[in-house]
Amino acid sequence: MSKSWPGLVTHYRDRLRLSPHAPAITLLEGNTPLIPAPKVAERLGGDCEVFLKYEGLNPTGSFKDRGMTAAISQAVADGARAVICASTGNTAASAAAYAVRAGLECMVLIPDGKIALGKLAGAIAYGAKVIAISGSFDDGLRMVREVADRTQIALVNSVNPARLEGQKTAAWEVCEQLGRSPDWLCLPVGNAGNISAYWLGFTECGDCSCGSKPQLLGAQAAGSAPIVTGIRVDNPETRATAIRIGNPARWQQALTAIEESKGTILSVTDEEIFSAYHFLARKEGVFCEPSSAAGVAGLIKSVDAGRVVVKDKRIVCVLTGHGLKDPDSAVADAPEPTRIEANLDALMRVIDA
Repeated sequence: MSKSWPGLVTHYRDRLRLSPHAPAITLLEGNTPLIPAPKVAERLGGDCEVFLKYEGLNPTGSFKDRGMTAAISQAVADGARAVICASTGNTAASAAAYAVRAGLECMVLIPDGKIALGKLAGAIAYGAKVIAISGSFDDGLRMVREVADRTQIALVNSVNPARLEGQKTAAWEVCEQLGRSPDWLCLPVGNAGNISAYWLGFTECGDCSCGSKPQLLGAQAAGSAPIVTGIRVDNPETRATAIRIGNPARWQQALTAIEESKGTILSVTDEEIFSAYHFLARKEGVFCEPSSAAGVAGLIKSVDAGRVVVKDKRIVCVLTGHGLKDPDSAVADAPEPTRIEANLDALMRVIDA
């Protein structure tokens, strides 16, 4: 890719379904690294290659920036003066940042008390009007959809088709970085926009000559797994707040992606998610938010159960957000730091212990 990266809308404009006159509202998102993960491969048996698509290095710290650059660019082209979204955190921060870039007002609805501090801080810092509701993300999404139907305020949740246009570019980047399509692509599933967007990207990837499409592995948190169970969850629960969604907007599209890719979707417990989260940080040196590790947790669980065979396979796990999105989780179970007097003897005793 070019060293002078122009952002997704400019780089991929001829392959995106956006208005031709839409300006590129960009923070130079995309072009995120694909990091080899030999320790994960070793955990899976050592006879495969594993890579981490680290979307936490987008400008606001999550994959949402891919879709938001496209959604806000299209909103400006459509004459919007304000945007609105419901969010468990990452969408709120991304929408707020790109709205500022475009000179638009931004309003975000969040579930009161159920959003990670690092994400709330982003939305506030970018100047969004943050509205906490006494309900779930799904309640918020219903409300903002009704607002968009009644007003000229642009809705920028993943039900907005421009969001998927931006997010599908990650599939193209993976193919460009690997030189071909992976055999498996594993990722967390919340509102199901991302898994739908990746599949859209892979199905449109003929121009990049990457070969066959990957199988998709989607992982939902056990307390918020409506696609896995086939039943809407009215009160979803999980410590992985980004995927605490009980009625995904792209539910059917995600099922189609899983079916067409001959993939699988499963639930993982919070314990399994956090085990993968700590493993990535302590063994691979990659710090992601807890929900980002759900895809890795699902991959490990599937391989251990014999549900997925990875021998001689090339696997990409998508890490959707940076670890600093949820600092509370990073320190919640951490031991207290060792405290000593400020002298060399005390330090040496700790080093030698």
